[in-house]
Amino acid sequence: MDTTLIGKAWTYGDNIDTDVIIPAAYLVTSEPEVLAKHCMEPIDELFAKEVSKGDIVVAGNNFGCGSSREHAPLAIKGAGVACVIAKSFARIFYRNSINIGLPILECADADKISRGDLLEINLACGSIFNKTKNETYYAKPFSGTLQKLIGLGGLVPYVKTILQEKRKADLK
Repeated sequence: MDTTLIGKAWTYGDNIDTDVIIPAAYLVTSEPEVLAKHCMEPIDELFAKEVSKGDIVVAGNNFGCGSSREHAPLAIKGAGVACVIAKSFARIFYRNSINIGLPILECADADKISRGDLLEINLACGSIFNKTKNETYYAKPFSGTLQKLIGLGGLVPYVKTILQEKRKADLK
């Protein structure tokens, strides 16, 4: 897994729920690229049109609250977002993000990041360097196992890899 990410920040406030991330009207598909076209539409009409591959979503407390749909992190990942940073995440959103291989970091200083700031994130150590403001913030890094899971693209590819490795070991 590439542990260094560089991207522009898209900032949002507290309590951004899954209906804001991807409105229910678009839940007729689970194709990330289709969902991405409507990501954040209720609060930011420019996001889906202007987000670039590698950009970073930054938010306040309780990001991803609401329903348990996997569509929300799928829409974000489908939009090309490399990582989500927030002060805190709703538990089910956190789990769904990891399951699909979307890196997310809890950072107490997320509110110091402004829209458009250029960020450099080291996922291995949890550092977030704000190149625009020349400031560094910290988040708890993922364990080696979770880094591998995210790097492989989520839970399903991770389990497949583990099973393949076990089969190879059993054949020896």
